[in-house]
Amino acid sequence: MAAHKLIDVLDKLDRLHMLLLELAVKKTDVIKKNDMDGLDQLLKDEQKFVAAIHTMEQERQRAAAVLTGNSESTMTECIAKLEANEKNALLSLQSTLHETIKRLKEQNELNQQLIYQSLQFVNLNLSMINPQPEQPTYTHPARSSAQHKKQSMFDSQA
Repeated sequence: MAAHKLIDVLDKLDRLHMLLLELAVKKTDVIKKNDMDGLDQLLKDEQKFVAAIHTMEQERQRAAAVLTGNSESTMTECIAKLEANEKNALLSLQSTLHETIKRLKEQNELNQQLIYQSLQFVNLNLSMINPQPEQPTYTHPARSSAQHKKQSMFDSQA
């Protein structure tokens, strides 16, 4: 009975991770389109899936503890306690879940790179619009404050 519960929980975990992967792929398109409202909604949806995954992970830990009698049991320990057909199902689910998590990690790294490049582009444009004044050489602080004038973004004397 505990083995069936563990297999069911792993199957649900895999499906939740697949849904999270689909959201990550959608997030890539939203980032490319620069749709901030869409990105905000996707982040809210992601939080729901992450909370559900956290809940399922706790349930997996409880099912594994019932199966092995150890509160901190690993999947390898669980597999060792099972019969051949249950063992094969659990190994299959484990490899599928591992592959899904790997793909999710790669997609999230791509999204992170896209966001970082967008941020660099924004910073470049801001520095082109409002360049920093050059510091020529050292001057005495008392003299430089009198000569220092504020630089405005717009030239009002033009």
